[in-house]
Amino acid sequence: MELKRLQKDANWQERLENIGFGYHTDEQNKTYWVEDYYFSLTEKEADSIFEASNQLWEMCINAVEHVIQNNRLDEFKIPKFIQPYLIDSWENDTPSIYGRFDFAFDQHKQLKLLEFNADTPTSLFECGVVQWLWMENYFGDTKDQFNAVHDKLIDTWKMLKPYLKGDILHFTCVRESLEDLTNVEYLRDCAIQAGITTKLIYIDDIGWNNVNFVDLEEEPITDIFKLYPWEWMVNEMFAYNIKNDEIKANWIEPAWKMILSNKAILAVLWELYPNHPLLLESYFEQPHQLKDYVKKPLLSREGANIEVYKNDQLVEHSTGEYGEEGFIYQALAELHQEETGYSIIGSWIIGQESCGITIRESDQIITTDKSRFVPHIIE
Repeated sequence: MELKRLQKDANWQERLENIGFGYHTDEQNKTYWVEDYYFSLTEKEADSIFEASNQLWEMCINAVEHVIQNNRLDEFKIPKFIQPYLIDSWENDTPSIYGRFDFAFDQHKQLKLLEFNADTPTSLFECGVVQWLWMENYFGDTKDQFNAVHDKLIDTWKMLKPYLKGDILHFTCVRESLEDLTNVEYLRDCAIQAGITTKLIYIDDIGWNNVNFVDLEEEPITDIFKLYPWEWMVNEMFAYNIKNDEIKANWIEPAWKMILSNKAILAVLWELYPNHPLLLESYFEQPHQLKDYVKKPLLSREGANIEVYKNDQLVEHSTGEYGEEGFIYQALAELHQEETGYSIIGSWIIGQESCGITIRESDQIITTDKSRFVPHIIE
């Protein structure tokens, strides 16, 4: 994995906005999208990410089964009232479409799992569309990319279509986020290309008629993709209606993803697969013998409330509102580092198979919502 530079187009912002990418630069005029350098990967490196992601997905599925069979949901601080619904969603194979592993990739080219964004991962549009068109703009068809995200999304929606309960698949997110709306509309567009009838509804417009959930036209909601975390939903009155819903709508991602999107899964994976080369030592409640480690809240998003320790001394931390549910302690990984910053690899699982990567870069060790998206090619 090697960083390379190129001369960026003068009109690159206009080019990106013409394809619907409206958040390439933030409100402080800092660019989120990196246009003028990229990572060059070898085919061997791409293959190793593909194989590692598929292997970890199988390990995660086994871990979910272990957590449910051994009644460990309390360790994940999942509220009691939703646990039977979560277990039903697992036993009934409620449809799931995607997730994103975040990997460290050290100087020895060893991948290490940092966490699994299993419920509401973003940067999907940037990965599936923007970086693909970036490659075509600068390299034509002379280069390749580890990126079958777009085709895999359409194929997976086609595969899931027979398992939907109704004729309309709703999509929802918060109304205040352009990034979330763009990602939802991208997923929705892929569902439409798969032959599914869809509707968009903002999360706060979803209604309840004392029998089932309804949209603004009072049509029942039978299947709904949500870009809204389960850990937020279960803390709202809204959630009590989910288990009372007579239609038993399919919520995608399903409730069992609450296990995989919780940092507690990292400690469980280490218990089940100790010393596995793809895993970092991880523990509940204390760092044990670790001297260089990261303290992560069980529930946190976009790098909030992370503490990094070296030789037992706090060297970096981020702020936020998480941590009430407890923490896990994970061995500090060696991140890929260039003069431009620290990088991690986000590896997409769609339809239960590895299919593409997102690379994020930060000025510090902790990856946050301000971290940059760096495109890649294989050569």
